[in-house]
Amino acid sequence: MNRPEPIPPHERLAAALSDDMAAVDALIRDRMASEAAPRIPQVTEHLLGGGGKRVRPLLTVAAARLCGYEGDHHLRLAATVEFIHTATLLHDDVVDESKQRRGRPTANLLWDNQSSVLVGDYLFARSFQLMVETGSLRVLDILANAAATIAEGEVLQLSAARDLSTTEDTYLRIVRGKTAALFEAAAQVGGVIAGVEEDRVAALAEYGDAIGVAFQIVDDWLDYGGAGDGIGKNLGDDLREGKLTLPVIRALARADEGERAFWKGALERGEGEFAQARAILDRHGTLEETRAEALAWRDRAVAALERLPDHPLRGMLADLADYVVARAS
Repeated sequence: MNRPEPIPPHERLAAALSDDMAAVDALIRDRMASEAAPRIPQVTEHLLGGGGKRVRPLLTVAAARLCGYEGDHHLRLAATVEFIHTATLLHDDVVDESKQRRGRPTANLLWDNQSSVLVGDYLFARSFQLMVETGSLRVLDILANAAATIAEGEVLQLSAARDLSTTEDTYLRIVRGKTAALFEAAAQVGGVIAGVEEDRVAALAEYGDAIGVAFQIVDDWLDYGGAGDGIGKNLGDDLREGKLTLPVIRALARADEGERAFWKGALERGEGEFAQARAILDRHGTLEETRAEALAWRDRAVAALERLPDHPLRGMLADLADYVVARAS
């Protein structure tokens, strides 16, 4: 007798917070509307309807409810977080000249780069309107800083592309900027809006940062070690885009002259040679090391949760951290 597949942690979390998340979705659809420019909701709906897990707004809602919040500003903050995330995806696909996201054509491919950039700008503006409605300067400060940090991380990644001298410290700054900053802010503002003590706000921020770093490290592992159609992009995209990610940085640190020449050529050409790249990573064991690094960040996330109230949502957030790294298996 076949046992039913276990429900993924993000789905269990969404089910536990279903009323809140339905309200967040309604707010998102209301605020992405534009009578003056119908292309805005068309482009936004294409991306929002593409099967994303809404992990970041889930973090905001879960953090607020875990901390005993009973108001409705957490809904605005969750929508804010999703708008910021969607805006960055639109911009990223233009920068990376991507043709696929979550197994579907990107907005810039279906429409054009100009539409993707401008709709992304619109969503950033909408996100700031939502932040202001909470009346909390601290929330505005946290999310505005996160938006700036995301942009810094993307620019740093762009400047580090194809640079064989990129260090692990630079890689971590990129990851913390382009990915973890929004996870951290998403969890942190949930505690802030609930008005809990600073230690608990800090614990939420640490959890968000750690799960965000783990999430990106796993994504970078999957680009060389996963199944392409399961991650919404093609295997080897990072190699084609000249991105220096953790498994490559560590392989370069151990490379002989021939391997170093290979990486220089492959990253500069941005095409082909994936099989040889994978063979070098396997030879040096850096894919397994990358997975172990993601697990270490998972452990940090779970440890941070111990400083939060004993609540069913706390266990679900711990399971979510496990799920993030379980993708690399």
